[in-house]
Amino acid sequence: MNRRFWLAVATYVLPTFPLGFFWHLSTFAENYRQLAIYREDVVVPMGLGSMVIQGLIFAWIYPRLFSTAKGQWLSSALRFGLIFGTLAWSFLVLPVAAKYNMTSVSSFMILETGFTILQFAVVSPLIALAYRETAQS
Repeated sequence: MNRRFWLAVATYVLPTFPLGFFWHLSTFAENYRQLAIYREDVVVPMGLGSMVIQGLIFAWIYPRLFSTAKGQWLSSALRFGLIFGTLAWSFLVLPVAAKYNMTSVSSFMILETGFTILQFAVVSPLIALAYRETAQS
């Protein structure tokens, strides 16, 4: 694994963890409490472990599916965000809304859709920049 791979992992995990922590456990904590779907004692290390696994997979797959050419980093970032943001949403929002008891499915979907959009708006350009080829590459 090269330096760009580990940089891409970091550019996914380092912003995602605080975004997720503050979104779910601080900024919108009361909204999630009102939904009555999450446990009181959230197991933060499990969430972090999930993010590390996601970061490893995204960092591995990115250069195999998207251009790393310097002039294409933005279009690659947009495609990555659209594809993997949509995939993440389909794994993390739809099935939870379909399976778990909660006080408001629509409120949950709005909250989690907002989080997914914010997360991929932040991490997609960072991963693309981690892999962007430079003149020295």
